[in-house]
Amino acid sequence: MSGCSWGYGPKNGPDHWHEMGFPIAKEGARQSPIEIKSQEAKYDCNLKPLNLSYDPASTKSISNTGVSIQVDFDDCSDRSVLTGGPLCGKYRLRQFHFHWGACDGHGSEHVIDGKNFAGELHLVHWNAEKYSCFGDAVKAPDGLAVIAVFLKVCDSNPALQKIVCSLECLKSKDSKSEFKDFSPCSLLPSCLQYYTYLGSLTTPPLCESVIWLVLKEPVTIGADQIAKFRVDNQAHNTFKHKLIKLGHPDWSN
Repeated sequence: MSGCSWGYGPKNGPDHWHEMGFPIAKEGARQSPIEIKSQEAKYDCNLKPLNLSYDPASTKSISNTGVSIQVDFDDCSDRSVLTGGPLCGKYRLRQFHFHWGACDGHGSEHVIDGKNFAGELHLVHWNAEKYSCFGDAVKAPDGLAVIAVFLKVCDSNPALQKIVCSLECLKSKDSKSEFKDFSPCSLLPSCLQYYTYLGSLTTPPLCESVIWLVLKEPVTIGADQIAKFRVDNQAHNTFKHKLIKLGHPDWSN
């Protein structure tokens, strides 16, 4: 297995990642994703609202990574940052990417009260106040903050259309295109209430460095829009279906 690249297939998917040089997949203490049970989440009145300050001009490119569609940002300065919530200091936006499934009932990574969504958007930020670069932050227990947004198939989402229109040029792995002046805030729901817990990246190297902020309210994606993700890309299932529940304390604001 060591010669294979990880992915989401029957031979290189999450059930095999621990055999492919990532033993933390099986041995880790705070692996993600998890199932969140809303009735068991503890309300914390001290948790602050999320404060997002994103500069659309910091958008750089959009690419097909082979396992996702990803939009990258200029993170050399504090042009696009996340503060508030359980975070101490500023976390710079590095990229956002999508996870989806082959059908509408599966595709999200996190699960709420047994409910799966068609997809999940992750906005990945790193702690620029404590660490000098993303590479250092990803190794630290408080290095990353990821906002998770559920995608629910319903009405077409105008905010997603610019991304959907770019998919035609991103049909092959490692394909990349210029992508400018996009506001990540347009992808977020109106209510930013969230669940939070300490977890990990959901893809290798699975580093246990993530402060998760799972938004309670989903956003919509049109049936035709999510179909483009499924049809125009080689990856049809890009979610980690193996949920882990190891006593993570889930907090809600």
